[in-house]
Amino acid sequence: MRVVQLITQERGGPVDHAVDVAVELARRGHESHLVGPAGAVLDRVAGSGVRTHAAAVRTKTDLAGARAVARTLRAIDPDVVHLQDRRAGLVGRLLGGRAATVYTLHGVPDALAPLVPGNLPVTTSRRRDRAVYLGLERLLAARPRTALATPCAALAHYAREHVGVPGTRVHVVPNGVTDAWLGPAPAPRPARTEGPVRAVWVGLMQPVKRVPDLVRAVAEVPGLELVLVGDGPERARVEAAVAATGTGDRVRFAGYIADPSALVREADLFVLSSAAEASPMALLQAMACGVPAVATRVGGVPEVLRDGVEGLLVRPGDHAQWVAALGALTDDRARREAMGAAARARIAARHRVAHTVAALVPIYEGVAG
Repeated sequence: MRVVQLITQERGGPVDHAVDVAVELARRGHESHLVGPAGAVLDRVAGSGVRTHAAAVRTKTDLAGARAVARTLRAIDPDVVHLQDRRAGLVGRLLGGRAATVYTLHGVPDALAPLVPGNLPVTTSRRRDRAVYLGLERLLAARPRTALATPCAALAHYAREHVGVPGTRVHVVPNGVTDAWLGPAPAPRPARTEGPVRAVWVGLMQPVKRVPDLVRAVAEVPGLELVLVGDGPERARVEAAVAATGTGDRVRFAGYIADPSALVREADLFVLSSAAEASPMALLQAMACGVPAVATRVGGVPEVLRDGVEGLLVRPGDHAQWVAALGALTDDRARREAMGAAARARIAARHRVAHTVAALVPIYEGVAG
């Protein structure tokens, strides 16, 4: 099959997912194309057999970018266009021409977060938000020769019950990681013999991620240090929380790192403090490295991380639960190691990118057929 992965972003979980899917499709002998912003994203697939095309829609009103994407898709003439972020989902289904489309719904707008089971409200919801987002998505999902994929059952519920997509068009396809994250063999990670237990957080600092909540919990767990990998509009508030809690000696800002795998592998714990999520790639990647997690029980997270098995789940915003969970694993190295081994085994068994593509190909064939 001739399949295009269309992205409009330059980084983030959907981008990682699109790149990995494109490479795996090429490895399986399909004619695999990646269309997106010029630069680092396209460079990542060099030598993998994926054909790259620089064409990007920078904003919702970027008409020149939309025309460039439309021209590129016409030139490729694909059997299927796989749309991998929200803007791509809009542009691709409107301008994709004759090609069948599959749109992976990686998440929902913040205003609609509570419609996903387990998620908390993130921002004030207005009636207009529901009318625009749900109404437009309902129209686009009704187009012929299109299907909707979701990485977790929680988002599939949202698509069926709130958007109104027919159940036959909604497919749960769990995200997967490459074997590079799992490593060649389940060798034990080297352990530090001295110093504090190290937790790592990876993401974009924005309100939904609740990073100040995490800082306040870490402040009450002696012997735990926190490495924050990422940047974003909330950084000033996070820095203020560090100053207010006096944790400057235990919280380190690493900034944005294109490949955070080294920091993740060195960590004793992975932490995810969000008020709303779908199926975060950073969590899957950390678990693949054999790192246990403390994470909020939101969206699709409980579908990946089982409480008490691969880590601990806490209620978002529940400070006491956060302190208790972090303290329990900080003080128990044996339990951390057992959970880390279970985390790696779960990802290896259920969340490889090979599993993801094996599930996607029949969907591609269905919409293209």
